[in-house]
Amino acid sequence: MPVIRFCDGSQQVYNHSISLREVIKNKKCNLIKSLVSVSINGIFSSLNTIIKNDSFIVFFSQKDVKALNIIRNSCVQLLAYAAKKTWPSCKIGEGGITKYGFYCDIDFSNNFQKNDLFLLEKNMRNLVKKKYDIFNKLVLFDDALRIFKEKKEIYKLFLIEKIVKKNNFISLYYHESYIDFDTGMQALNIDFCKNFKLEKVSGAYWKSNFKSKMLQRIYGTAWITKKELDQYLKYIDELKKRDHRKIGHFLNLYHMQEESPGMIFWHHNGWIIFNQLESFIRKKLIKYKYKEVKTPLLIDSLIWKKSGHWDNYKDAIFTSSSEHREYCIKPMNCPGHVQIFNQQLKSYRDLPIRMAEFGSCHRNEPSGSLHGLMRIRNFTQDDAHIFCTHEQVRLEINNCIKMIYDIYSVFNFKKILVKLSTRPKHRIGEDIIWDKAEKDLSEVLIQNNLNYEHQEGEGAFYGPKIEFVLKDSMNRDWQCGTIQLDFYLPVRLNAFYINKYNERKFPIIIHRAVLGSIERFIGILIEECSGSLPTWLSPIQVVIISITEAQINYVQKLVKIFSSFNIRVDSDTRNEKISLKIREHILHKIPYILICGEKEIQSEKISIRSRNGMNLNCIDIDYFIKKLQKEIITHSFFQMEE
Repeated sequence: MPVIRFCDGSQQVYNHSISLREVIKNKKCNLIKSLVSVSINGIFSSLNTIIKNDSFIVFFSQKDVKALNIIRNSCVQLLAYAAKKTWPSCKIGEGGITKYGFYCDIDFSNNFQKNDLFLLEKNMRNLVKKKYDIFNKLVLFDDALRIFKEKKEIYKLFLIEKIVKKNNFISLYYHESYIDFDTGMQALNIDFCKNFKLEKVSGAYWKSNFKSKMLQRIYGTAWITKKELDQYLKYIDELKKRDHRKIGHFLNLYHMQEESPGMIFWHHNGWIIFNQLESFIRKKLIKYKYKEVKTPLLIDSLIWKKSGHWDNYKDAIFTSSSEHREYCIKPMNCPGHVQIFNQQLKSYRDLPIRMAEFGSCHRNEPSGSLHGLMRIRNFTQDDAHIFCTHEQVRLEINNCIKMIYDIYSVFNFKKILVKLSTRPKHRIGEDIIWDKAEKDLSEVLIQNNLNYEHQEGEGAFYGPKIEFVLKDSMNRDWQCGTIQLDFYLPVRLNAFYINKYNERKFPIIIHRAVLGSIERFIGILIEECSGSLPTWLSPIQVVIISITEAQINYVQKLVKIFSSFNIRVDSDTRNEKISLKIREHILHKIPYILICGEKEIQSEKISIRSRNGMNLNCIDIDYFIKKLQKEIITHSFFQMEE
């Protein structure tokens, strides 16, 4: 006589075994149509499940917060089912859900093309139209192995042996003739998965191990309603328009090529942006009393072994050798900065020492993860390390926060998220040191009136950290700035100072980054501005165009005048329609287009058209130059008259 309790607190008692479908009908006759999924005692259960014992049932409707991930989970298996029907010889790897959808890894002899995704999506939709129920069945571990051995699904066999304990039951899911397994919840009917779209394919190493076989990862998005799907697709279309790779190519900023994967070939226009950004940060370093240094690209591997980086980052470090010595191409700057610190005996009176570098770093990122400027193998860190005493930590963190917000304010990011990551389970150092460090960080954040998210256990093994996350106009998060305390590296590399009692003491190192990677930050800015960078960063700030050949001399005269004020200026005296010239330069994101006709020559003035549509006729040249200089010098994010 099973007693069935429900999540709303009610219960029903039956004097016989009963199917889940009948229980739902007895509970509420039309409830079954809106149910995405059901769990019995915490396990997904299909409608044909027979309940024999006391049970606790949870219903998941479309309004439930977990419903979306349940649907996406079923989309993974829908994709796998359609792939097996489309290409029977393919093997199914792992799948999972993402922030906006789902993915599935597939091992197939041919590389998937765009047409293959269209075909796969069509076959998925045909399966959805059948509106079949998804069933599950508990089987023994050995029976599950036998089923997938017969199907020659080598990746499923690996996962079962890795995840499931022997002699345990495993839940298999049946999408008609297709059988899969999963530890999560599934939708009751495939019709709930109808609001989906396949998006792209990329490479993915099996189990994220670059020594393993490269599989093909197919990504898709899925939503509860068609309206949500359409909104997301519109959002993606806007992202595609802002894609820094597309804009970077159109504006001739940089390129990348197969012969140097993950490395950037900066073109003249892009290098101007890079240098302007670096110059801007350099001025802030001076303001906040940092000393800029430069450390070698190649450093003996012994240093990296002493620092502990070899043990933790060996797979990401490029190496080289010469004359029987092994060198590391630096993946980060900190061990090099410690070498500079160690060159002279330091007194407590010398601290704090604020050491900064625009360090060219290399990391052997997996090829499948490389993405334009956002994920590369050679990048420039706006990196700094502050060597200080325990007593100086709070003041130095406070200065770091001020500097970070000072710099971020220039780029008009509306919202900055702050996260405090505290001690992980595996760490070095005594709890009393961690207590003080975490208290220092949290109280400085409070002192600066900063709300923050507490990330318990997410700190590094050598110290807690603060992360600064920029939220852009497309509501995406970009983690850029960090303030990281380090008790470990000074000890490993024997960096010490002499205190006032003539004793050796290890300093605290504060790792500080603002932009993180300059290359990545440029990518973020390009997408945030849709290529229309602030005037101070724009490769060409002014273009002067003629209406006819009669104005060529006047245009050349103006070019000399603007150049003399260090304004980046170009000219366009082609024999083309003025409307065509203006349109071309607006498309190339030139902040100001100066138009020269007979009227401008006679008055010795200029007419201005900005890329955002502002028109100013017959403006005094000196007046415009002064306003433009102010806009550039103040690093204004906006153009004049905005």
